[in-house]
Amino acid sequence: MAEDQRELLDWEALEVGETFERYDYVLTSEMIDMYRRGVMDPEAAFPTISHKVDVRQYQKKYRDNGSVNARCAFHCYSPPIPGKRITVTARIADKYLRRGKSYIVTEAVSVDEDGRLIDRVITHELKQPAEVGKKWGS
Repeated sequence: MAEDQRELLDWEALEVGETFERYDYVLTSEMIDMYRRGVMDPEAAFPTISHKVDVRQYQKKYRDNGSVNARCAFHCYSPPIPGKRITVTARIADKYLRRGKSYIVTEAVSVDEDGRLIDRVITHELKQPAEVGKKWGS
């Protein structure tokens, strides 16, 4: 098994505004069909959110102790078109401490090859997953 070459996350040193490598892919009809089956909605229009493109670039660069999704907001603008190349750019939009726990906020924006804004996804992640159950004594 190959050694993990990703950088260990140093929350203190993490800079708000850091951008990640672009992620490009062609949205296929099969991807749309799989998404629609998964959400049990044959008319679902925004399959880009099913590929976790909002945190993909972060996970490609950093390794950490895992995270818990604390909040996620999806802003959908234009339904993606099958066969079009979609480019996703992502950045660290914020980081904050709340009750002694560290969080990061990533923002990802998807645009198709024609320049149409598809969606914007903002994800807040608690970076100490072991903290989750302590409130209830687990």
